[in-house]
Amino acid sequence: MTDQQDMSQFMDEIDKSMSRLEKGTILKGTVMTVGDEDVVVNIGHMSDGVISKNELSAEGGVAPSSLVSEGDEIDVYILKVDDGEGNVVLSKKRADQIVVWDDLAKALDAGKAFDVTVKEAVKGGVIAFIKGVRAFIPASQLSVAFVEDLSEFVGQTLSVKIIELNHEKKNVVLSHKEIEQAQRKESQKKLWETVLPGDVMKGEVKRLEKFGAFIDIGGLDGLAHVSQLSWKRVKHPSEVVSIGDQVDVEILEMNKEKNRISLKVLNVQDNPWDNISAFHNVNDVVAGTVVRVADFGAFVQLESGVEGLVHISEISEEHIKHPKDVLQAGQAVEVRILDIKPSDNRMSLSIKAVNDEAAAVQEAVEEFSNEGDASATLGDVLADKFKDFFKE
Repeated sequence: MTDQQDMSQFMDEIDKSMSRLEKGTILKGTVMTVGDEDVVVNIGHMSDGVISKNELSAEGGVAPSSLVSEGDEIDVYILKVDDGEGNVVLSKKRADQIVVWDDLAKALDAGKAFDVTVKEAVKGGVIAFIKGVRAFIPASQLSVAFVEDLSEFVGQTLSVKIIELNHEKKNVVLSHKEIEQAQRKESQKKLWETVLPGDVMKGEVKRLEKFGAFIDIGGLDGLAHVSQLSWKRVKHPSEVVSIGDQVDVEILEMNKEKNRISLKVLNVQDNPWDNISAFHNVNDVVAGTVVRVADFGAFVQLESGVEGLVHISEISEEHIKHPKDVLQAGQAVEVRILDIKPSDNRMSLSIKAVNDEAAAVQEAVEEFSNEGDASATLGDVLADKFKDFFKE
């Protein structure tokens, strides 16, 4: 074969290669070099393809190096077969906008999750882009929790699923909430299988009600009753916790059938019962305030976090049908400590014993004044009267 024949065959090959390239065709290409203003792509032909910076992404103004790297396989759209210098002019942006709809349809059918980055907040939701296609995430689909400030999501990368897709109207609606719900369901299953009463966990305060605080412990919401939020008595949870607070909680009870978890939020370092003996002992007479009246007795607060029970039988020498007949919340009383159980945070008190003691003092004074034994002092008479009061 002559050199002229070789050259002719070579030119024929070029012609055949070029003839296979048509404007509007989408091909697979491999990134060869990445520059500041363009990207060179090998499209399997005699000529290389060139993608200008503006044709890389629909977002615009993005550095080529942040979009592609050498060796990446990408879809490209042929804009021109020859730019006059032997290069094929390509567009990744246009190829993505065509191919992406097939990918989106497949993702919708398969229920596939993928990541997007939120670009801006708009009325009613936020905007993200999927290979140049604008997608909308409604505020109601951003999270399982109520979203107050949409701007907080700008710049965040979220895992999403497609919930609406319309190619003709160029409409794509995404949901991050569905992903969270699936993750939450899996976390809940794991928690029910592994967590036990007595376990201590981290939690986040999610909602406050008059009767307590609902706390998320990693997929499950538990209720910390208002009485379990602090050692001191509080009227409303907002006095000690706020929505969003991170707290340590102890699991008190779990009922999977009713989907209920009872929690305790207590700072053990502030437990006044740990050193109760330094302040109160059996037989002490102390002042207190009635904080609650029940059928069986009355609860009296001696100090913040320390309460004791005055049983109905220890309220008065006289028979009473109900504690409320003689006591009411807020009433100041004097009580004698009958028993202390620090490990149970319990204390037994008596109002009757204090009244009996006062009566005994008066009786002793009267006896001493009337009978006046010269060999005995008032102290001797009082000691005799009170010998039964100080038996432990």
